[in-house]
Amino acid sequence: MTPDVTAGSDPLGRWHRLADGPGGSVLLDGFHALKHAVRFGAEVPVAVTTDRRAALALADELAPDVRDALDALLAEVPQAAYTALVPRPHPTAVAALALRPARAANLERLGRAPRDTPVVVLDNPRNLGNAGAVIRLAAGFGATGVVTTGTLDPWHPTVVRGGAGLHYATAVERLTVDELPAGPVFALDPEGDDIRGVRLPDDALLAFGSERSGLSAALRARADHLLALPMRPQVSSYNLATSVAMTLYHWSATGGAPHVP
Repeated sequence: MTPDVTAGSDPLGRWHRLADGPGGSVLLDGFHALKHAVRFGAEVPVAVTTDRRAALALADELAPDVRDALDALLAEVPQAAYTALVPRPHPTAVAALALRPARAANLERLGRAPRDTPVVVLDNPRNLGNAGAVIRLAAGFGATGVVTTGTLDPWHPTVVRGGAGLHYATAVERLTVDELPAGPVFALDPEGDDIRGVRLPDDALLAFGSERSGLSAALRARADHLLALPMRPQVSSYNLATSVAMTLYHWSATGGAPHVP
């Protein structure tokens, strides 16, 4: 049951009722996170700023399509009140709480067949910032979603901050390897085939191992193909987000032809 956060006009009271309630609120930290969340249909019960005029000027400049929505949402609060709400004040001095998308809706989206775009799978990721950057990339390429395995929460505030609120532009969930949606799994591994010789299908699951230990045994067993990114000898590895960006670009550039076993 969603907590009642709409009654009255007290933004701080609404914030605390939502944050302390059982509904699974999502912190949108900064103007850009709020802008993207609103643009992609997030339900945002409360948004605050220390300077409405400055925030709306940013909207006029960078997001005129959601300016009216932000005007209706943003409440001005004192600096001290704002800093008490967030773990680390954002330079834009904007913060909001949104409702997390229903898991059932995300699972339906991830499992829909046929898929028009790949699903990115992060196998046991460790770095919250990397996970956020990957979600931002996936949203930019129009990927169906980003799935994480392991203990990292892909909706952690640091991940949402790194993703600039673009969790709402793609389906983001944590699953086990056994729960991954159907589709051919192309897993990145240094011992795999050169990705430049492979055309990635639209319904692919593009899997990336953890920053330290690579692919888990369970994910490796599920993989249909192992692929390697081109890399100069003696260079150890790419950053996770860089690897995802290169792979998604390769998918987009090769046209995503249907997979042939």
